[in-house]
Amino acid sequence: MSQNLTAKVGKGTDGNTSRAASVRTRLSYPKILLITSGGLILLSLLRVITGANALTESGQYTAALNAAVPIGLAGLGGLWAERSGVVNIGLEGMMMLGTFSAGAVGWQHGPWAAAVAGIVGGALGGLLHAIATVTFNVDHIISGVAVNIMALGLTQFLAKLWFGAEGSEAAAAGGNDKQSPPMADMPTFTVPGLSDWLLSIEKHHWFLVSDLAGILGSLVSNVSWLTVLSVIIFVLSFFVLWRSPFGLRLRSCGESPVAAESLGVNVYTYKYVAVMVSGALAGLGGAFLAIYVHIYQDGQTGGRGYIGLATMIFGNWRPGGVAMGAGLFGFMDALQLRGGGPTVHALLLLLAVLLVGLAAWKLRGGHRVQGIVSLVVAALLGLWYATTDTVPLEIVGVAPYIATLLVLSLAAQRLRVPKAVGKPYRRGQGK
Repeated sequence: MSQNLTAKVGKGTDGNTSRAASVRTRLSYPKILLITSGGLILLSLLRVITGANALTESGQYTAALNAAVPIGLAGLGGLWAERSGVVNIGLEGMMMLGTFSAGAVGWQHGPWAAAVAGIVGGALGGLLHAIATVTFNVDHIISGVAVNIMALGLTQFLAKLWFGAEGSEAAAAGGNDKQSPPMADMPTFTVPGLSDWLLSIEKHHWFLVSDLAGILGSLVSNVSWLTVLSVIIFVLSFFVLWRSPFGLRLRSCGESPVAAESLGVNVYTYKYVAVMVSGALAGLGGAFLAIYVHIYQDGQTGGRGYIGLATMIFGNWRPGGVAMGAGLFGFMDALQLRGGGPTVHALLLLLAVLLVGLAAWKLRGGHRVQGIVSLVVAALLGLWYATTDTVPLEIVGVAPYIATLLVLSLAAQRLRVPKAVGKPYRRGQGK
């Protein structure tokens, strides 16, 4: 059945275009290793030239990893939903439900119970979205926006009712209208010996060696077990969606639900499962935010659900691409959290160099307008770097969102969207 399903779904798409896109975008492991090595060398050179040691400090990458986890989980949630054909703009609201649920349970029962509560809260938001879009065929965008608005109002109302009620146990424990009482710490792990050795190498600021030690040090020092769980979820998602019959059937619902139905796939069931998993992952991302700072706070998600959608698009609806995008946006988010004005200033020079390379590539390919625009922008960034010593904090604060726009604009030409995503479907419509 799997072979028949693959063949029939393939007829519903432009086979030649899909194969060409696959050839263009597939990266082998040697290429990935080469790109990673080149990026590390660029960062090392930039650190030496500018003196911005925070670029490769272990503290920067620890913060980036913690910032990347909730964004990545939201992006992975969006991937599950859209691979089944359902657009999930409601990721932000599902993250809100996850943060609130984690705060409501965590202060009494601990961080692991908070993580489970966050998953359940997000899954309920996903169920609501699935009922609206799959059963009642509501427009996916409208339903997602409604989930976001509903989650915002519901969490604010329940926070006042549960945490801020005068004389309540939660209020006595430190809760109020805007936040929950504090919860216990999530356990972390550190690799003894290796962590201290890498830290000692990092402090010497040797070219490339210390930079690599700083990055690796962040992976073996004070790493949350919830972060490890998130990595495992990414790996499992890849094998479930791309290496199992269940994943093939689910993805067929996002490519050609009529063809899938003709081969016996219960499209409604797979869409429901995918959207609920999507909400659960976003809820876990929201729970991570609450667990990381030990409390639920109003407005805690800060638009990370929308940035998660951007990582999904940047990653071309693939788990590995989502992880890479989350790492990039997490790095930029960590810069603003650590007040990285000088570091962002140094990145202006790196961005100018990358734009020069992009301009050369575009001009070589005959795209003169894009090449000239890239050169002009590179010159302006170089002038900005040369005439200033730092970047205003306001620019640092919006750096993650600027990075989102830049990355999406560069990635737009290689995207391959699931063919039936967002399109209405009714059982038996192909008959």
